[in-house]
Amino acid sequence: MVSRLRFALVVATATLGLSACTAQYQTHGYVPREDELQQIVPGIDTRATVEDVIGVPSAAGVLDAGGYYYIESQVRSFAWREPEVVDRQVLAITFDGQGVVNNITRYGLEDGHVVPISRRITRTNDGEVGFIRKLFGNIGALSLGDFDQQ
Repeated sequence: MVSRLRFALVVATATLGLSACTAQYQTHGYVPREDELQQIVPGIDTRATVEDVIGVPSAAGVLDAGGYYYIESQVRSFAWREPEVVDRQVLAITFDGQGVVNNITRYGLEDGHVVPISRRITRTNDGEVGFIRKLFGNIGALSLGDFDQQ
């Protein structure tokens, strides 16, 4: 009886250990299917039509005539390793000045460039003096003699 229990425990531990070493895939974002994109005609459809047919984009250009960007990424997580992006699709829909669809372009991970993220800190002119220190820094600096001169 004890040997069967040990055997079951060893099998359960091995199964759990092996399942932890399999890669896990997660999909983030949304890119419309090709059949949905066939419904959009460049030169005819507008921003409102695009939103009605395929939905609101993940991101949009910051300029008035900026495009819509639908982004989907597939990320692989494996054991203790850092998650890795294994696939990324970006669908860019550009518009002309009147908001009419100009072009539909699809980009993959191989079309992208790695952009290093830098941390920028804005320094103040007064060094490391904080707000609270400035606020209470003048307490005790004034005397009654400063007010008698009037």
